[in-house]
Amino acid sequence: MSTTAPADTHDVRTAKSETGETGARKGEARKNETGKERDETASPLQRARRKLFLPFVGPAMILYILAIVLPTGFTLVLSFAKWAGSGPVEWVGFANYKRLWYDDVFASSFGNTLLILFGVGFFTFLLSFFFTTVLREMAGRKFVRAVIFFPNAVSALAISILWGFLFQADGLINKIMSAVGVDTPPRWLADDNLFHVICIGLVWINTGFYTTILMAAVDRIPITLYEAADLEGANAWQKFRHVTLPMMWDAVAVSATLWVISAVKIFEFVYVFAGAAGSTPTTKSWTLSLYAFAEAFQPTGVARFGASAAATVVTLVLIVLLIVLTRRVTRRESLEF
Repeated sequence: MSTTAPADTHDVRTAKSETGETGARKGEARKNETGKERDETASPLQRARRKLFLPFVGPAMILYILAIVLPTGFTLVLSFAKWAGSGPVEWVGFANYKRLWYDDVFASSFGNTLLILFGVGFFTFLLSFFFTTVLREMAGRKFVRAVIFFPNAVSALAISILWGFLFQADGLINKIMSAVGVDTPPRWLADDNLFHVICIGLVWINTGFYTTILMAAVDRIPITLYEAADLEGANAWQKFRHVTLPMMWDAVAVSATLWVISAVKIFEFVYVFAGAAGSTPTTKSWTLSLYAFAEAFQPTGVARFGASAAATVVTLVLIVLLIVLTRRVTRRESLEF
């Protein structure tokens, strides 16, 4: 019996392997048959779309990898190294991130970015909702919409220069305040007031943009819903809360996502408005983007691309987390009308 058992075991294993191979072949045959059935049942247009998918998507995918994926991966790797832009790259591990943790300038830049994100965002959307409600029934609303959208049609450089002229010592704002009886107007461009002036400018610039997006959604709401609300005796706030806001909620969600992305990456307006010629602004008005720029291009000429890459990675992680949170908060069932 001891001599026949191994042979029986071998036969059983051989039978199992043959059964497994047969099953695999049958599975592949079923897949091929299913694929053929799908191809046969698909319309000529669907088959043509499948053939054109790779030729159309392939170049865009290659460009996306070259322009986005590879630079992002290089930045992530560089954040763990020390590099001055030329010469050897020195691997330092988490030293750059530790430096950010104990850097007071980075902490203030992070706080300024959050203040722009939530503080400026609050007043921007508050004014956008206000203009959306007012312009809905206003005569000439297209002209007013174009006027408030104007700051977005002009380059950030020109808007920053204009904002600086308005708030300088002999600018238009101080002249208006002097005309109404204010003898000592504030020093708007002082270090303690500079960031607040920047926030006011960001509200002014972005309000028209998000008002335009929300108004595009409001224009699609049937007028019969507002007529029914009028018959029920609803006031302006009730119509906005129960009709306008629910019907344009998809546009609100998109606007919130766009604001999160743009607020964390704000750079041009702060750099041009607050900075002197050839130098960065005072650190009290820095944002995360400006901090990363200043680390990469030091006034001494010795660049710290590793620290700049670490700050950029932190900014990227912050954007991703905020976008996920924003999408979860604004997720609602879409209303059809």
